[in-house]
Amino acid sequence: QKVSVEVLEHLEHLALVDFRDAEGVERLQKAIQFADQLHGVNTEGVEPMDSVLEDRWCLYLREDDVTEGNCTKELLENAREKVEEYFVAPPGNIPLPKLEERETFLQGS
Repeated sequence: QKVSVEVLEHLEHLALVDFRDAEGVERLQKAIQFADQLHGVNTEGVEPMDSVLEDRWCLYLREDDVTEGNCTKELLENAREKVEEYFVAPPGNIPLPKLEERETFLQGS
């Protein structure tokens, strides 16, 4: 299933993710193809739930025991972009390409 330029633009604005390269468009198309499988699920007679935990009266919290720590430097090495000691997410709030650029790119995919 091909993704139209309009849908691509809408998704980029919602997610602040850049789908300009072939890999990004391919991942998006695979995700849509995967999600389309939900249309085949028979939900007739199934009541919607408020929560996946709606049958529980009480949620028990565990103690937050730190078993490892002091690894901020190592964790931040994984960041594509960071400010001080924080991950920037989404990375850089990417500038989105103009509509004409996307049309040109999508024709090649």
